[in-house]
Amino acid sequence: MLDGENDEWGTAKMTNVVNRRDFLRSSAAVIAAARLSRHETLASQIAASKRVGLIGSGWYGKSDLLRLVQVAPVNVVSLCDVDSRMLSEAADLVATRQASKKRPRTYGDWRKMLAEKDLDLVLIDTPDHWHALPMIEAVKGGMDVWVQKPISVDVVEGQAMLAAARKYARVVQVGMQRRSTPHLATARDRVIREGKLGKIDYVEIYCYYHMRATENPPDSPPPPELDYEMWTGPAPMRPYNKLVHPRSWRAFMEYGNGIMGDMCVHMLDMVRWMMDLPMPARITSSGGIFSDKKSKANITDTQTATFEFPDLRVVWTHRTWGDPADQRAYPWGAKLYGEKGTLEASVMGYSFYEAGKKEPAVHEDVVYELDKFPEDRTEKDLEKHVAPAIRAHMTNFLECIGSRTRPVADIEQGYMSTTACILANISMQLGRSIQWDHAKGEVVNDAEANRLLARPYRAPWRHPEPNTA
Repeated sequence: MLDGENDEWGTAKMTNVVNRRDFLRSSAAVIAAARLSRHETLASQIAASKRVGLIGSGWYGKSDLLRLVQVAPVNVVSLCDVDSRMLSEAADLVATRQASKKRPRTYGDWRKMLAEKDLDLVLIDTPDHWHALPMIEAVKGGMDVWVQKPISVDVVEGQAMLAAARKYARVVQVGMQRRSTPHLATARDRVIREGKLGKIDYVEIYCYYHMRATENPPDSPPPPELDYEMWTGPAPMRPYNKLVHPRSWRAFMEYGNGIMGDMCVHMLDMVRWMMDLPMPARITSSGGIFSDKKSKANITDTQTATFEFPDLRVVWTHRTWGDPADQRAYPWGAKLYGEKGTLEASVMGYSFYEAGKKEPAVHEDVVYELDKFPEDRTEKDLEKHVAPAIRAHMTNFLECIGSRTRPVADIEQGYMSTTACILANISMQLGRSIQWDHAKGEVVNDAEANRLLARPYRAPWRHPEPNTA
């Protein structure tokens, strides 16, 4: 056979392969779009008569609520926030976005809002220290709940939340929307489930964003629109500082679990979902404030944690200073190492590299939906790349409300991923590994660690317990 004939045959063969690949991809896209359309239609039918309340009308509260409004004709009845200016602005915005054009009622105390007993579902988008009590009260009142991640600031809170959800048979979706991110679902299906990685022996998860507060402003009186006593709630009372509100409260361990509870929980949960992993049995962590000692923030700027699963180690690293460890990798994401290759995954896309290859064999970027949802283009502070995932997560939540089944980020999954990150901080604090008995919900043979599973509550608030939820 002549070389020219061989080239022509090879080109024709490659063209057929490419055409077939494009056909399969386009067909898959059509099928996926049709499936999504059916899900959206079902969710819309379920939500047509649902009355919704939001607790926490700040940045992500509005992001979550407005995505819900986009996917279903819910009636947003009530909003609650301890910042009266933020609350009023959110109510005005919701009135322009929901179909009824009605302005929701507003409350400064979530207890008064829930006491109205006229809500079907509640979104809880408060700082982390305010997740547990309203969530438990909402499910007691017969409401289904969307609660942001991490579900709790301590382990016992999470246990009480899970117990309450099960006792009152409510649907609870946790805002761990990596489980509903379209391109990550594709990465799971096309790479992991099709066996392209082979056996996965090691996973790195990480965040190199320079996201830790670097300021050291003086304490000051709280602004007049903020009920700081209610904002603090069960957390320790600190002097007000402008870093606390709005949005910078994650700088302080009093209100959350640092970058472990903010960023690691997403990536750890994503890997657990992709690989169908249980609760880790052993956790070891170390870290501290190594670089930025001038900031008022008291969370770590550097930390590593090893989560041990059967035949697998998942290792987390965050560093809020310096350059990323690998310039090729996404600055916040995961790398799954298998015998046949490596999967790099993040909110912005994923790449699969066959072993020994420098160029990805499979790659996909996040797909925006700006034409379908043009309001995303101008919505203030919206993470446009995350909006499609939140919409899909809301659609799943509504479907499960209709079927009374557990959603993709059910409270039990949220409890496991949250607890693992809290235990990492306890490990760092004590300077030793934590062996976890998931069935008993306690640390094995470590009374000191077990005493740290519940944080003291500030009076008059009372810490929830699993057996009394």
